[in-house]
Amino acid sequence: MVDYVVYGSGCFDQLGEILAPRRKGDAPMIFFVDEYFQDKQAFLSRIPLQGKDKIVVIDVTYEPKTVTVDKIRDELKAEFGEVSGIIGIGGGSVMDMAKAVALMMTNPGSSADYQGWDLVKNPAVYKVGIPTISGTGAEVSRTCVLTGPTRKLGMNSDYTPFDQIVLDPALTKTVEVNQRFYTAMDCFIHCVESLTGTYLNAFSKSYGEKAQELCEEIFLEKDVWDDDSDEKLMMASYAGGMSIAYSQVGVAHAVSYGLAYLLGTKHGIGNCIVFDKLEEFYPDGVKKFKEMVKKHNIDIPQGITKGLTDEQFETMINVSLGMAPLWENALGKDWKEIMTRERLRKLYERL
Repeated sequence: MVDYVVYGSGCFDQLGEILAPRRKGDAPMIFFVDEYFQDKQAFLSRIPLQGKDKIVVIDVTYEPKTVTVDKIRDELKAEFGEVSGIIGIGGGSVMDMAKAVALMMTNPGSSADYQGWDLVKNPAVYKVGIPTISGTGAEVSRTCVLTGPTRKLGMNSDYTPFDQIVLDPALTKTVEVNQRFYTAMDCFIHCVESLTGTYLNAFSKSYGEKAQELCEEIFLEKDVWDDDSDEKLMMASYAGGMSIAYSQVGVAHAVSYGLAYLLGTKHGIGNCIVFDKLEEFYPDGVKKFKEMVKKHNIDIPQGITKGLTDEQFETMINVSLGMAPLWENALGKDWKEIMTRERLRKLYERL
């Protein structure tokens, strides 16, 4: 679990005070900032730079790749030797990049070597997560999802979670409506998958139920988006992330990993594309999801796998079936007999 949490509108301005005791001599703090903010000087001026501190703008055109993680790690080591910490300010991709680079500052080899469960051996440098969009749960998860040479898979370990998170709902006010929905649905889908999974326990159930309740209040009951919506969605993201930290996600995530690896489909919208077709697995959740889509007039892309070759379908199937814990949570220990390659191929064809 994340050791320290600061929450509240405007709390971003406490960042300098939060970082001060974690500085090591003249070793800099490195701020990974979402490219959305690269020309937002009013925001950038609020980052508490000192000494050799540096802002690194993170390109979020594609989700984090192992080659990019390794490149940034090598550049930081060459320029500074060591750093006091890495602060990720942005969406899930930026926070995952911050976690991954922080881990690779202290672990040898390539980040691709650590794609899997509990492969990381050394604690990371100090790291802070500051979400500027709500829903991914990246601020509290024990993974940082990366696309590597052969697969899309996270660095799942006890060393991956942030040491500190700063949850400031005011930072999410400028998120575009469709993007806000896609990312919020990542949270909603987390909860549906966690609450119906075989890994469910009292801890994950408590957080998952609250997060799903908040999502439904925001997207089904409320008619106007306001400050209260931003605050509740940020807390839903946190609680949803906590829920899957102690259980697991399921079919939608397992299938969307294949889309992301082959087509570069971003995580939030990819989950929406898949979940839209999963009535047989999550009937109640999909029904509510469709009601939210209709109420908010959101476009869910269709036909994105049309025209793909057999080889491309096989690539997606291989990536998806490599997510064994997700499938086991969704379908039980006999999941391989239930989700055959043929059945998964037909599901991908429907997307």
